[in-house]
Amino acid sequence: MRSHVGEHRGSGEAFITKGFTNWKKSDRFQVHVGGLNNAHNQAWRNCQALMKQKQHIEGAMCKQSRQVKVEYRIRLTAILDCIRFLLSQGLAFRGNKESPSSTNKENFLQLVDFLVNHNETIHEVWKNTRGNLKLTSPPIQKDFVRAAASETTKAILDDQGDSLFAIMIDESRDISVKEQMVVALRYVNKKGQVIERFLGMVHVSDTSASSLFAKHKLSLSRIRGQGYDGESNMRGEYNGLKSLILKENCSAFYIHCFAHQLQFALVALVKKHSEIASFFNQVATLSNVVGASAKRRDILRESQIEKVDEALKEGEISSGRGLNQEATIKRAGDTRWSSHFGTLLIIVSLFSSMIDMLDVIEEDETSLTIKGDAMLLLKYMQSFEFVFILHLMKKVLSITHELSQALQRSDQDIVNAMKLVKVSKQKLQTIRDKGWDSLLNEVSLFCDHHEVVMLNMDDTYQTYKKSKRNLEKVSNLHYFQVQLFYQVIDRRLQELNNRFTEVGTELLLCVSCLSPRDSFSAFDKEKLLRLAQFYPSEFSPIQILALDSQLENYFIDVCS
Repeated sequence: MRSHVGEHRGSGEAFITKGFTNWKKSDRFQVHVGGLNNAHNQAWRNCQALMKQKQHIEGAMCKQSRQVKVEYRIRLTAILDCIRFLLSQGLAFRGNKESPSSTNKENFLQLVDFLVNHNETIHEVWKNTRGNLKLTSPPIQKDFVRAAASETTKAILDDQGDSLFAIMIDESRDISVKEQMVVALRYVNKKGQVIERFLGMVHVSDTSASSLFAKHKLSLSRIRGQGYDGESNMRGEYNGLKSLILKENCSAFYIHCFAHQLQFALVALVKKHSEIASFFNQVATLSNVVGASAKRRDILRESQIEKVDEALKEGEISSGRGLNQEATIKRAGDTRWSSHFGTLLIIVSLFSSMIDMLDVIEEDETSLTIKGDAMLLLKYMQSFEFVFILHLMKKVLSITHELSQALQRSDQDIVNAMKLVKVSKQKLQTIRDKGWDSLLNEVSLFCDHHEVVMLNMDDTYQTYKKSKRNLEKVSNLHYFQVQLFYQVIDRRLQELNNRFTEVGTELLLCVSCLSPRDSFSAFDKEKLLRLAQFYPSEFSPIQILALDSQLENYFIDVCS
């Protein structure tokens, strides 16, 4: 407050800065207080009004009884409980018919009705509530969900704080053909626990780094790992999110699921080689023709039984428990591990039965579409090119099949996985250098057994896929050996090298040295020093020198 001269105007700073010192003249206080409408008393009344907001005219105009507020809080709490339950279970809220007469009003309204009917307190409040006060309308549901998502995200980011983290992202299109980006964080919290949290789903048009980090206010400098869908544009070497993050932070290493990388290496091979892509398209058509009808599967099964009986009589195969079991072809999928290899094995095993089945379909099928597919498949499958690609891809995929199975084991360790990758690369290289003659001999025997015309390797290769004007005349030997055999293996090796990079392999091998199994038997000081060099922002050259002796002390300490 300020000292006053007169009734309405204040002046001086005796009571706010310098302090009052003229105690001999106590009447000065009365001068300071002044009349009813002076500055001091007006300030005092405003202060009192601020402290007692219920007496404001705004409060008097919007005054509600205590009972109304209690009832509103009961309704609000009931609605929030239902929403929290549906969110925690990942269930849909709304349905197609939510009218009062509907027998099934979907999850949200049905759950609210259940709660009202099984809680007397809520039931008493609910039955006297007008429709617009029940807080069940779709816009209010969305507001509650958005608020819950905001608070959940805030809690995750607060828990993550300033600690280092890895980011995992996947993208897909929803039913409305909108690009959705799913974001998950992995970090170590203050208790030393490894935490993995789903951060949210972001709608983006270009899946750019700016939209992601602006949305959640994440710092690029704190990222120490990134993982995306192997075929996603986010992992592109030049314009993808991976490269954008690496430009800002060289320590944000890209690591992806080994099994995914192996499978995507196959998909990339198919996409980059037209003959191999055409081959797998025909295999997919064959799967559809055979598996789309129970009648056709029965035809294939009966033909298979006849072939097995004939082979047993001729002594070509032996009988026994678990041998000569029925099999059927299944459509291969890009995300089902080793499905392509399994499909090719079935085709090789049931080749004659499939030819017989296609003959029957061509003669008896009433659908012109199926009939046409059967005719094309018969012509293609009885060609030398189909048989050659079939055995080539079976041999190539058989090498990485073992690796794929091993990478999916829950108890697989990093060191063994990296050794298996190296072995697979070596086996592919060996086949490229020494496997041509054995492959050609295997194809020749298969053609003789199934009456497929064997080509003369010295003749000119005949193709119907290109116009004669642009046709490059090459021999059968050059086409099948160079344009198919060498190119397929070379591209397979290239994809393995691109997806299992030396930097990523070395990083994981260094990390594996920290495994506590068998009393830290994997401990390797030199690899851990190398690991520190991957993170220059955390370890300076001087700190790395000091780390040498620290690691020795650490090893002795943890072992004891």
